[in-house]
Amino acid sequence: RDGDADAPPAEHAEAYRYFTAYYLEHLSDKTRPYPQVPETLAALQQRGIALAVITNKNEAHAKQLLADLDLAHYFARIYGGDSLAEKKPSPLPLTITAAAFGITPGEMLMVGDSANDILAGKAAGCPTVAVTYGYADVRALQQTPATRADYLIDQFAELLTLV
Repeated sequence: RDGDADAPPAEHAEAYRYFTAYYLEHLSDKTRPYPQVPETLAALQQRGIALAVITNKNEAHAKQLLADLDLAHYFARIYGGDSLAEKKPSPLPLTITAAAFGITPGEMLMVGDSANDILAGKAAGCPTVAVTYGYADVRALQQTPATRADYLIDQFAELLTLV
């Protein structure tokens, strides 16, 4: 077999188990925080701003990666794509996070680097910020109203002027 969709589900499950175990072991081998991220997270936390991670990555992987990078302690909540009934671009993870923090989505700022981040933020009613580096070509996303962020930042520390 070519590893295509004709493979039996048992083979898919075995491959997925292998992938997730390998990925967890090597998650942070070559991963580092972007410049200014730890310092900016510390400054936001010092201002009393509750922080959360909402990712479509598996929750266990997200938590491990954040721990490996010594960033997990900044976040009051960490939700993965497998944490809730829906994942981004659904607004559900954002509305659940807002409720957990006792705020409305409009009082929360969604910061991301992909269409799913912007779409989820807009659907939840959050102001959106897109970083110009990372996963997607955010400048291209700005060309379409549905994926156009309210704010663009080139450096993570610019968040400090937005909050």
